[in-house]
Amino acid sequence: MRHASVLLVALAFGACDCNESADTESTTATTPAVPAPEPLLALEPPEVNMDKVFLGRRLYHDPILSGDGTISCATCHSLDHGGAEPRRSSNGIRGQVGPINSPTVLNAHFNFVQFWDGRAADLQEQAGGPVENPLEMGTTFPEAIARVKTDTWYVERFASIYGGDDPITKENITDAIAEYERYLVTPSPFDAYLAGNQEAISEQARRGHATFKEVGCASCHMGVNVGGTMYQKMGLIANYFEQRGGELTEADMGRFNVTRNEADRHFFKVPTLRNITRTAPYFHDGSVEDLGQAVRIMGQVQLGRELTDAQVTDILAFFESLNGELPEHARLPEAETPPSRATAPAEGEAPAEGAAPAEGAEAAPTAG
Repeated sequence: MRHASVLLVALAFGACDCNESADTESTTATTPAVPAPEPLLALEPPEVNMDKVFLGRRLYHDPILSGDGTISCATCHSLDHGGAEPRRSSNGIRGQVGPINSPTVLNAHFNFVQFWDGRAADLQEQAGGPVENPLEMGTTFPEAIARVKTDTWYVERFASIYGGDDPITKENITDAIAEYERYLVTPSPFDAYLAGNQEAISEQARRGHATFKEVGCASCHMGVNVGGTMYQKMGLIANYFEQRGGELTEADMGRFNVTRNEADRHFFKVPTLRNITRTAPYFHDGSVEDLGQAVRIMGQVQLGRELTDAQVTDILAFFESLNGELPEHARLPEAETPPSRATAPAEGEAPAEGAAPAEGAEAAPTAG
């Protein structure tokens, strides 16, 4: 049923027939045909195991999985910032700066792959990556597991949920985090509109939705997540990287870094547009702070269009209608806030300056 719903909503968002000529002219690229009226279907949260959700919620907010006890999942995927981060690129342990902007974790369950370059097949595989990335959490799973086993709260809950003689494992840690992330689904006013409530969104948002489809945005941002269903080249019509300026980075290579296939150079997973007004800065490189400017750039480099002020304003109103509320138990209760995990830096090692603490946790002490 879920797959059928995704397919129907994909059609709703304007997946175009590339062999069909468009009715509207474009200065550079063929404009997708205007899609038929959408079926009235809304985003449906998946069923989850709430015991695992509560365990994963604490792990997600706990810097215990990082090498110096200063970085948690929530450091780069903040619930207060639409499940993303307010920085151009991520901060890791010891103040290290990563190469890429963290995408939102909200509604990530509906993405066909995880990470910008699609190197993780699902949320559980994604949850394991940052732990052993030297620029992010900078540890190993054996070390992280040993630390988790010193916390009585975790020992009791892993035993209760997973059972067995040794329930605190990499598989179970990542399973719990992934279950929590599956829970982070944010139905929006636009979903109410799709479900039949024509007054759930403003007239301007409805106009923006129509514009979004007419100019061709929906040919990539489709499906129940309004994105996350395909890879697409960054700069399909015009060279984005020349327009941006600056040196090309390894992160700019996108999917190529995974496949080493030249045809995949500069291809990225199309991001979801849900909660997009809350997740600045934009693009994989975090190079644009203003969402209206991001829309204009996408019009230029992906569609070959110079969007008018009125079109951009209406599209932004549509984006506002995609903002949703967090589920009831998304936030970590104050009573479950983990203790400080920060460890003293090794001799000759710089302290973790600039690394944001986990949500709800006290900031790690800094030198001086």
